[in-house]
Amino acid sequence: MTYRRAVIPALAGGLLITLLLWWAGASTHALQLRGTTSVFDPQSVSELERWLAPWSYDSTAELMSGGPVGGSTATGGGTQYADLYSTAMQIRFVAVFVLFLAGALLLVRRIPPTRGRTPATLLALWAWAPVAGTLAVTVSAPWLIASRGHGSYRVLPALAGVIASSGPVTVFAGLLTAAVTVLVACVTVKGEDPLPRHSVPPRAARLSASVGTVVVALSLVVLSYQSVAAWIQSSFGGGGMLSEPGDLLRQWLLLGGWTGPASTGLGDWLLYRAVDVLMLAVVWWALRLLPGLLTRATVPAMAVGAVCATVLGLLASQVLHMAIDETAGVYGPVYRFSALGIGVPAALTFGIAAGLAAVVTLRLAGGPDTGEVPAGRDTADVPG
Repeated sequence: MTYRRAVIPALAGGLLITLLLWWAGASTHALQLRGTTSVFDPQSVSELERWLAPWSYDSTAELMSGGPVGGSTATGGGTQYADLYSTAMQIRFVAVFVLFLAGALLLVRRIPPTRGRTPATLLALWAWAPVAGTLAVTVSAPWLIASRGHGSYRVLPALAGVIASSGPVTVFAGLLTAAVTVLVACVTVKGEDPLPRHSVPPRAARLSASVGTVVVALSLVVLSYQSVAAWIQSSFGGGGMLSEPGDLLRQWLLLGGWTGPASTGLGDWLLYRAVDVLMLAVVWWALRLLPGLLTRATVPAMAVGAVCATVLGLLASQVLHMAIDETAGVYGPVYRFSALGIGVPAALTFGIAAGLAAVVTLRLAGGPDTGEVPAGRDTADVPG
């Protein structure tokens, strides 16, 4: 699929997810209206406020929701702090538009919704939405932290709290955005010469998927073990603005958290470990199919595809956790969905690493060519 055709659905998706997140943030005050508690219980109202606060232009929304980090808000710091908060939100919305556009452009071009690729395109775009939201929150975090009036105090823990705040809103907004983007892409791809699916050697595909899954398992199995996670949390020091990096490291390195069966019943422990195995199975299967789905298995496409595969595995495990968690209903029905989107920073870190490892293994094992298209030839005219 050419860039000219791919940019139209990518633009439509970028605009839609930006508008959806802006609308979600603008709806924060509706939760404070009289009669809201007749629709939602108080716990659900509080949880929804926490979801929507990162996308609200009103700086008091962060205080109402409890905020990811304690302390003063922009309204308590005078006009200058309020301006900083407004700047942070402007950067956040521009960033989410640009980042989703960039990822969607690559995904729609390399996985066009043709020849059985449509479900893969939909899932990849859905997985990319929380990644774009997390990166947008990260980019705008310095301005948001400064707007609280204590920008030089515990910067790294504050940064970790802001990054963790993007929440389930991007997951739900991303699902609708992905569906609309694919529909537009199906229209724009008409009239273009169909691109056949790659015939990837099964051994090469399985080997590359296995290597990529091992990289993801390094975070989920090794780094997420309680004693190792505690070491990551406490072993890295620093001074001044770079002190206490443990929370930030956990955000970008840990896909989960687990301990031995002594802390709970063996049956429950095995059930939760089965969910982790399912996540790795989803990642392996997605990486196994990825080289054949791509019109050209370039390094950027494999890296972004592996990130999407890791996020999809993460979302699958979180949905199953919702189903088996008996305590989630105590805090209201909305609370069940609160875990959606947690771990996306680590999925980005290890997804990129898994994609790079997979593409190197694929080339060494005799998979499809990942080189550049010869000069003078349009990529849409190159089979596979």
